[in-house]
Amino acid sequence: MIDITLENFETDLLAGSAQQPILLDIWAPWCGPCKALGPVLEKLEVDYAGRFQLAKLNADEQQEISGQLSEMFGVRSIPFCVIFVGGQPVDGFVGALPEAQIREFLDKHVPSEEAIEAEMEVAQAEQLADSGDTASAVDLLQDAVARDPGNDEARFELIKWLLVAGNATAAQAVFAPVAARATGLLAEPRVAAFGRYVAAALVAPGTRPAAALNEAIAANKRDFAARFELAQQNFAAGHFTHAMDELIEIIMRDKAWSDELARKTYVAILEVMTKPIPKASAKPVAAPADTKGKLEIAGKHEVASADPVIDQYRRKLSMALF
Repeated sequence: MIDITLENFETDLLAGSAQQPILLDIWAPWCGPCKALGPVLEKLEVDYAGRFQLAKLNADEQQEISGQLSEMFGVRSIPFCVIFVGGQPVDGFVGALPEAQIREFLDKHVPSEEAIEAEMEVAQAEQLADSGDTASAVDLLQDAVARDPGNDEARFELIKWLLVAGNATAAQAVFAPVAARATGLLAEPRVAAFGRYVAAALVAPGTRPAAALNEAIAANKRDFAARFELAQQNFAAGHFTHAMDELIEIIMRDKAWSDELARKTYVAILEVMTKPIPKASAKPVAAPADTKGKLEIAGKHEVASADPVIDQYRRKLSMALF
């Protein structure tokens, strides 16, 4: 448990909530319900064993913070609890609720034990894969997906390493539960990208030999079918930049070829190469319009340094399209 003041608001609450959810209990010494709620929250912090952190803020002593949060949520009474996730205040409740109701509230925003264990396994798998032990990495990732089927990144990492190991059929089976999210008006770009990755691995064995494809391209620079086959081979093999080099040649000559298949595949490869951006578990609450001169409740997040190769190939695509 931590006490929040103006001095540590940014570091301990906003930045801290980027690492784990933080429940901020806004209370006052004269408030009877606050005294009843406090021990319940402290018990829950122990019960949840590190899945969230409890923070407390004295409303009388920290009126600037408590006032802005009250205005943001339209609340005029205490105890008032706000949960911060990813540097943002995302939800809250008012009053000394029963423990069961608080658990329901927390479970909407706090990762489950299975999800945390799955995340740990993903991190371990990445280390194993980097050291060359792909088989052990696959085993860990399979366990991570079994523990937490909703963990997309564990699923995508598993697909990636299955494809590296040459097991496209197994990768297709792992992708199947999320395949529906890759199509339709609400298609999810990252899911669609891994769908194209799996598809490339499935069709690559049936494509013409690379030597024959290169010979066909040398004879006719506009042999887009040959270029696309070569790109699919390279995509499936994890030679992403070689695949994009062939695709950009198609895009520069005919952007609309085969319903923009080259562009869509190029974008998919960039997505597969890109590390996911961490996101909060809920939509942040908008700050009041008039915030001039006020403490900023929402955290300021630094954008992770980009991969120069990805940046280079994004620029190539942009230049080819315009």
